[in-house]
Amino acid sequence: MSPSRFVRLTAALAVVAVSLIGVPNAVGIASADDPSPTAPDASAIVSEKRVTPFRVDLTVSSSSMGGDVKVTVLSPTGDAPRPTIYMLDGAGAGEDVSDWITKGGAEEFFAGRNVNAVFPAGGAASFYTNWLKEDPKIGRPHWETFLTRELPPVIDGRFHGNGSNGVAGLSMGGQSAFTLSSRNPGLYRAIGSLSGCPVITGAKNEAFVKATAAMYGGNAEKMWGPAGGRYWRSHDPQFRLDALRGTTIYMESAQGKPGEADRHGDPDSEMPPSIVFGIASGVEIGADSCTREFAVKLTKAKVPFTLDLRRVGTHRWDYWKLGLGRMWKVLEPAL
Repeated sequence: MSPSRFVRLTAALAVVAVSLIGVPNAVGIASADDPSPTAPDASAIVSEKRVTPFRVDLTVSSSSMGGDVKVTVLSPTGDAPRPTIYMLDGAGAGEDVSDWITKGGAEEFFAGRNVNAVFPAGGAASFYTNWLKEDPKIGRPHWETFLTRELPPVIDGRFHGNGSNGVAGLSMGGQSAFTLSSRNPGLYRAIGSLSGCPVITGAKNEAFVKATAAMYGGNAEKMWGPAGGRYWRSHDPQFRLDALRGTTIYMESAQGKPGEADRHGDPDSEMPPSIVFGIASGVEIGADSCTREFAVKLTKAKVPFTLDLRRVGTHRWDYWKLGLGRMWKVLEPAL
């Protein structure tokens, strides 16, 4: 991560930390579906590079995304049918290779497992959604169309997928996993979120979304329109809980207490470890609050889920690497 990118990231995270902790949440009202931007749903592999016996880096041409998308696939050898898990990055997503590969230890974790693990790159600050309008910085990606309509048949055809899918992510990607699943009922059998904030309406949650998009100079209203408006709420899974019934759900968050990893700061940062910890702790406390909020809504709706609330842990990869194994134990049997 470059110094300038880290400065943008830490500044945005500081805003998120304050907004998530300090403002009471408002309750929205469910609205009817609204039309999403449409695009032809066609993708094709234009190049692939075999990195290891279990890893292939693809370049996928996408009509909905208006260009090429980098996708890493970890897949077992042989041609036996297997399920597929789509893994989403957080707001600082890598441009060419997913952070799950470069930072999250996913390559080592999934090697040899009987699953296709799929990692799209380039989703920074995008919420993996169909943007409503063109944004000068983010553009107008149609991630939902790409991930739910275009990419699955490509993956299943090339890597022997059996049609059983899951989706999981961290932070921003955790939120996106719930939105994608709730807007596409039946596509995923399992959903996982590490330090995510599924609920996106209400003052504090809307502030989180805006700050995340602003991390890369984006405007969240170009993505979902006015905060709390009809199109915005149509992407909030709290208003689509029935669509999550029958899906295995795992959520994990922590209380922001320091662990061993927090004593060493961040090698990409010029800031003192105490400042890095303060930001990572504050954001994780906010994610924990939001996760608990969504858990209450799931409970009231009688939608089963697994919730792992941990005392120690902040908003950083050291803890998500550990959380991957715990999450997988819950998701794997459903796939």
